[in-house]
Amino acid sequence: MSVLSRAAAPPATHEVAAAVAELLKNFDPAAPVVLTVPESVEPGAPLDDPRIGESDAAEAHAPKRLIGPSGLGAASLRINLPSTDIIAAAAALAARQVPEKSRIPLSPSGIGTESALLRQIVPAPADPESEAPARRIAQGPTGVGTSSTQRKQPEGRAIPALYCPPPVRDDPVLAEAVNEGIIAWAKEIGLYEGRLDDLRKADFGRLIMLAHPDCDDADRLLAAAKCAVTEWSVDDYYCEEDASDIAPDGSKSTPEAELGPRLELAAAAMDPVHLPTRYQVQVEQAMQSDPILRAFRTSFEHLAQFASPTQVARLRTEIAGWFIALGAEAGWRAAKRMPPVWEYLLNRQPHSFLPCMAPLDAVGGYELPAPEYADPRVRRVVTTAALASQMVNDLYSMAREDLSNGREFNLPTVLAAEEKCSRREAVQRTAAVHDELVHRFEAEAGALAATGSPELRRFLGGLWAWMGGNRAWHADSRRYND
Repeated sequence: MSVLSRAAAPPATHEVAAAVAELLKNFDPAAPVVLTVPESVEPGAPLDDPRIGESDAAEAHAPKRLIGPSGLGAASLRINLPSTDIIAAAAALAARQVPEKSRIPLSPSGIGTESALLRQIVPAPADPESEAPARRIAQGPTGVGTSSTQRKQPEGRAIPALYCPPPVRDDPVLAEAVNEGIIAWAKEIGLYEGRLDDLRKADFGRLIMLAHPDCDDADRLLAAAKCAVTEWSVDDYYCEEDASDIAPDGSKSTPEAELGPRLELAAAAMDPVHLPTRYQVQVEQAMQSDPILRAFRTSFEHLAQFASPTQVARLRTEIAGWFIALGAEAGWRAAKRMPPVWEYLLNRQPHSFLPCMAPLDAVGGYELPAPEYADPRVRRVVTTAALASQMVNDLYSMAREDLSNGREFNLPTVLAAEEKCSRREAVQRTAAVHDELVHRFEAEAGALAATGSPELRRFLGGLWAWMGGNRAWHADSRRYND
C-alpha cells in the first residue's frame, strides 16, 4: 500500500492491464448503498438464533450474551465457523427486500438526531425485482479454487463487475479541506520532504471523506487521515528497496535487517515506553530524528482528541498485527519465495485496511463497546470487510506492481503462480474471492446487527460504507488511473 512508489511507476503494457481495466471500470451490478437487517430477525432476538451465523460449537460454550466467555484461552471456545446451512440461511434472509425501518443508520437516529446530510445523499432502496438477484449468494462449492466458477462467462463476454456497494456521498470541498490539512501536517513534521506534490496527488482527503460519510467535521476526518497516511508511509520509508541502511543507533546496516527495529520504534511512538531517565532521553532523540515516528506520535495525539483511550488502544492493537504481517512479507522477499494462496490471504487479513477501519466510531462521534468489537462473530465480519477491501487494492494496483521485479505481492500474482493459470484468469478468480467476502459480510453483518447494540448496528453500517468509499477512491485516484 505504498503512497508514492506505485504512483510514480509507469503503467503496465501487457494483457493484465487490459483485464484489470475491463473489470474495474464496470460499476453496473453494485451492491446496495446501505447495509440492511433481515426483516424476520427482530432487534432483541436471542443471540443463539441460528440466523445470526453462530456455529453449533460456539453456541455450546458461549452464554447467551454477546461478550461470550472470558479468561485465558476462552477465545478459542468462541471461534465462529458457521456451517454451510447456517450461512445459506443468513444469506437468504439478507437477500430479502427490507423495509426502510430496518436499514442500518450511518448516524444517530431518533427525534432530533436525523442527519440532514445523509437524508440528502442516501438514495431510495433499489427496486426489489432488480436488486435481489445481485444480492443472492451463489450456492455450490466455495473457496479460492472453486468460487471462480461462479463468474465464468461465455466466450467474448466481459468480466463481471465487482460486487461492492457504491459510495454514500461525494463532497469534493470537504475532501480538499482534509487534503490541505494533510499537506500542512506533513510539511510541519518533515514527512515526504521534497515529495509533497506526490502526496497531494494520492488524494487521501478524498479517501477519508468517502469512507466516513457519517462525519462532516473536517478536523475529525483529518485525524483519521493522518493515521492512514502514517500507516501508508511505513511502506515507503521502511519497506522499499531504497529504505535507509542506517540503524536507529547510527551504525551502518541494511534495510532488511532494520525493518524489525524500526517497527519496534514505531510501536513505542504509539504506546510510549517508560524507561529510566538516562535511557528515556535517548529514546526521545530517536523519536525526534525520524519523520515516521513523528507522524505516529502526532497522528495519535490528534485522534485522542476525539477517541477514548479504549478506541486508541484498539487502533494500536490493529497496527501491531499489521507490523507482524509486514515482517512475514519481508521474509518472503528475503527467501525469494512466492507464498501459497492460503498463506498470502492469512497475511493480508491484518495487512489490510483493518487499521484504517478501526477508528470508524471515533470519527463518527460514538463508541462501539469493547466486548462487542472483540466478540468472535463481530471480529469475523470486521476482518472480512478489511480483507475484501484489500482485494480491491490488489486488483487496482497489480498492473503497477508487475513492474516491481517481483518485490510486490498481490493475490492475482500469487494465484497465477499456484494454479498455473493466465493473468486474466487470476484477475477473475481474485474478483470471485472479493465477491465471496462481500456477500459473506452482507449476510452475517446484517443478521448480527439485529441482535447487537445501536452502536454495533451503526459500526457495521459504517464498514459497509467504508468498503464503498474505498472502491470509489481506488477507481478515481491518480495513483491507479494514468
